[in-house]
Amino acid sequence: MPAVKRVSKVAAAATVMAVVALAPGVAYAGGRGGDGNVGQTQAHGNSDGNGNLSATAGVVVFDRSKNGAGDSSGPVASSVGNWSPPACYYAPKYTPDQLQKYLEPIWNAESTGPQWDQEQRDRYVNGGVAKDFNKDKTGKGYWWDSYVTAGHEGDPHALDCTESIFWVDKGAAPPANIPQAVTPQTLAQLAYGEIRVPSTKVDLAPAGTTKVNLPTWAWLDTAKFKPVSVTASVPLLNVSATTTAEPVSLRIEPGTADAQTYPASGVCEIKGDRIGEAYAKGRAGDTPPCGVKYLRSSGDGSYKLRATITWKIHWTGTGVPDARDLPDGTFGADQDVVVQEIQSINR
Repeated sequence: MPAVKRVSKVAAAATVMAVVALAPGVAYAGGRGGDGNVGQTQAHGNSDGNGNLSATAGVVVFDRSKNGAGDSSGPVASSVGNWSPPACYYAPKYTPDQLQKYLEPIWNAESTGPQWDQEQRDRYVNGGVAKDFNKDKTGKGYWWDSYVTAGHEGDPHALDCTESIFWVDKGAAPPANIPQAVTPQTLAQLAYGEIRVPSTKVDLAPAGTTKVNLPTWAWLDTAKFKPVSVTASVPLLNVSATTTAEPVSLRIEPGTADAQTYPASGVCEIKGDRIGEAYAKGRAGDTPPCGVKYLRSSGDGSYKLRATITWKIHWTGTGVPDARDLPDGTFGADQDVVVQEIQSINR
């Protein structure tokens, strides 16, 4: 009956995400609060003091107050293969009473079949892994189940979390054989997916329209390119991780093979607070530290110049004070450049 189990777990994740959506102003893994760039948030109703856990308490909470903002900002893409944050993870979801209220209606409706329902009763009620849903341990631990990471609802890997609901005592580590159980490293990876960085539209001189064989200077307003960070936490477990992205270089791609970049690699290293150098009057004959020279006219159209920033990404977290690396991220944008022939005058 593994297929039935999988369907019921996906339904459970959908139920929790629906509950999350009803909690306004809270930035959960299942969705953004406010404009998506809020300060430290708190999960509503984590506990009433008697060990009664709300259905949202194990959801990851994000602090995006130090993240990039604005309509032109966007997510970084990993520069390492197809790496992405985990599509699902395990965290506390139910108290004993809540697990009973979740499972018994499913069993009574026989929605997963009488044999499977009986196996579940034997597991959680009759002593397979617990007796009477572990009610004798109320306030001493929680039942853990899977959550689906926001934006990954259609990801096939969202179905990787197929473990049955399991118990973890307060203060104890989750089972070592469940790699998706939430840890500071998991939180760091989830925070990676929430990082937003500024647009990489570069300033050009000449701006917009240039000439064949004329060096075009390129630079960025470095005031916008500061480190950004997102903190992810599970307040119930008192664990958190902060993922930070710092800009390290700018890559210029002219949009045509008929061009020469400065430097030749097309990669302009960030030096101090500078990315390239703003053009100054009287320097038309100089070689720009960052830029491009087009060797052929764009005709009646334009070339798509692409500017991409590489961001060095690292994290720290509960029990991990020293920074650890995550895959570098990139974010780029295109802009039109018109290249005209130099007009000569025949006398």
